[in-house]
Amino acid sequence: MSVPPRPFAMTGRRLLRWFERALACGGVLFLVYHLGFEVLVITSDSMAPTLKGNSFRTGDRVLAEKITRRLRSPRRWEVYAYYNEDSILIAKRVVGLPGERVAIRGHSVLIDGVELLRPPDVAPVRYYPYGNLSKGVEVRCEGGYFMLGDDSIDSLDSRYSGCVTKDRFLGRAWRILEPSERRGWVK
Repeated sequence: MSVPPRPFAMTGRRLLRWFERALACGGVLFLVYHLGFEVLVITSDSMAPTLKGNSFRTGDRVLAEKITRRLRSPRRWEVYAYYNEDSILIAKRVVGLPGERVAIRGHSVLIDGVELLRPPDVAPVRYYPYGNLSKGVEVRCEGGYFMLGDDSIDSLDSRYSGCVTKDRFLGRAWRILEPSERRGWVK
């Protein structure tokens, strides 16, 4: 004849099981976040009006997802976070793809000599022919991506530092988390 378990012992075991499951779920969420996402703080207005900020305290908090870069190549007009040659994390828009020739003439971006049509969210942005694109010069993107900031007058981008190779990408800027009045998808 077996002795029935005491109610307190059953409750204690149930609590331990729930605690164990909560720890396991927390561990999985921790791994998913650290392998798949990163929170960035925009500290420069070089991507204004898309992403804004002029200091760590006032900059947009942006969630970058790192999964897309493992599954496919970056697409034109997407905003990607990457490490520049000084290992500083910055975000810019993909304009030129590997193998293309990029030029800026009259605030229009030309790819292989043809004016590039922009999506509606990027249509009002004016790009300026500074740096290696001055005087109508074309730049060939051999093994990298040509990145431009939306505030083209004040942006340290591929016009000055050259094309960005895929291995320097951290991830695609996906969603603005803060401030609350700017919360939404990065376009």
